[in-house]
Amino acid sequence: MDLVYDTARSARNLKERGLPFELMEQFDFDTALVARDIHRDYGEIRYVAIGYIAHRLHVAVFMEIPTGVRIISLRKANSREVRAYEQKQTAVDR
Repeated sequence: MDLVYDTARSARNLKERGLPFELMEQFDFDTALVARDIHRDYGEIRYVAIGYIAHRLHVAVFMEIPTGVRIISLRKANSREVRAYEQKQTAVDR
């Protein structure tokens, strides 16, 4: 799967959040919770995923492209998102 992103945006994300988009190579899509981003009309279909990079949950916004995904945003999950992830994963495991 190809990861495509704007290098300037990745550099800005590194400066502001300490997270370059290159880290998405380690994102665990297999255990991630993925939902369509319906917060507003972006003119394209976007997805929000909560999943692990190493031992920490992160939130990624991306869109599908024919060869993989285009990364739009990456940040650490906040405590509310961590709780929601854990609750949904527990419900799936039952």
